[in-house]
Amino acid sequence: MILLNKIIQAKRTISGFIDKTPFAYSPKLSILSAADVYLKEENLQRTGAYKIRGAYNKIANLSEDERKRGVVAASAGNHAQGVAISAREFSTKAVIVMPESTPLLKVANTKALGAEIILKGNNFDEAYEYAVKYAKKHEMSFIHPFNDEYVMAGQGTVGLEMLDEVADLDIIVVPVGGGGLASGVASCVKQVNPNIKVVGVGAKGAPAMFNSYKAKKSINSSSVRTIADGIAVRDASEITLANIIECVDEFVQVDDEEIATAILHLLESQKIVVEGAGAAGVAALMHDKINHKNGEKIGIVLSGGNIDVQMLSIIIEKGLIKSARKMIIQVTLIDKPGALLALTDTLKAANANIVKIDYDRFSTELEYGDASIIITLETKGKDHQEIVAELLNKNGFEFKQIF
Repeated sequence: MILLNKIIQAKRTISGFIDKTPFAYSPKLSILSAADVYLKEENLQRTGAYKIRGAYNKIANLSEDERKRGVVAASAGNHAQGVAISAREFSTKAVIVMPESTPLLKVANTKALGAEIILKGNNFDEAYEYAVKYAKKHEMSFIHPFNDEYVMAGQGTVGLEMLDEVADLDIIVVPVGGGGLASGVASCVKQVNPNIKVVGVGAKGAPAMFNSYKAKKSINSSSVRTIADGIAVRDASEITLANIIECVDEFVQVDDEEIATAILHLLESQKIVVEGAGAAGVAALMHDKINHKNGEKIGIVLSGGNIDVQMLSIIIEKGLIKSARKMIIQVTLIDKPGALLALTDTLKAANANIVKIDYDRFSTELEYGDASIIITLETKGKDHQEIVAELLNKNGFEFKQIF
């Protein structure tokens, strides 16, 4: 457990540098869950994630000589930017080691904050190993993303801010990857009010910490695969695991489909952009993973908002199909003048809007004189899609629904 006085001291240290993010009531999630739901919007934090809290607190607590020699971190995401911007504040050199596959935008964003970037390794673990050796060789301080008391205390300030605004919370929900945020927040909560239930949420595709929590011992994963890259940690930390076992009351998992649904809900219904890890807590609530009573007050940490725009685009596309607001059909027509017009007239009668159309006359799978049409339609739900199908059948069109 991280001592409360260290978390309070961290709050004093970082105040004035970090933003005190909103802890906002969510009417729609409250209605959906029959509870009073509040969202801690760390997606609106400087650099778009909570990681800046722990990074700044750690660098602030280095000696003047250590800061002169500089700091090193391994990260391809939020920790990298948190360390970079914090080091810049102290005029400290920052070297960030990123995997060679890191997207150019993340490299550029971190570099823009004043850090020196080294691309090394095929994955995070190889980059991490190199970074530790680099720090030792150059006598620089290595800033671990979670295995550090000052880092965990800094992340714990999220919990302090939540309790400052809504002191009578019944449940606090926090995403868990390496466990730094969960360690800090849960330690804080249990010392302020032990009756508040703390629920950790992990990604099914990165089960190391979940399995370790259940077994009460460290169990590493052979691999990780999840859209929640902020909590995609392969190896369980014994340090943070001990804190989580002591302070977290319940640990649940969500899969990528559930996370994607939560991202889309927050975007569409709440006008909030979050990354996969940031949506994990909402995903758990929306899919009934959190045991709660009607009317209880639930605080959920939205840990970050740095989602790749291409990933967001895929989530939106899949979400529209899943909610029957987009329909893709393949129709076989006789390739003659007016055939396509008859099809579009039928779709017009069904009040279905065409957003994309592909016309293929040359596929070897077609009969001579036929054409294959793939049409993407905007629809208004399952009932509307059934009307579309009914009218196509009634007018003699041969088709199949792809999505």
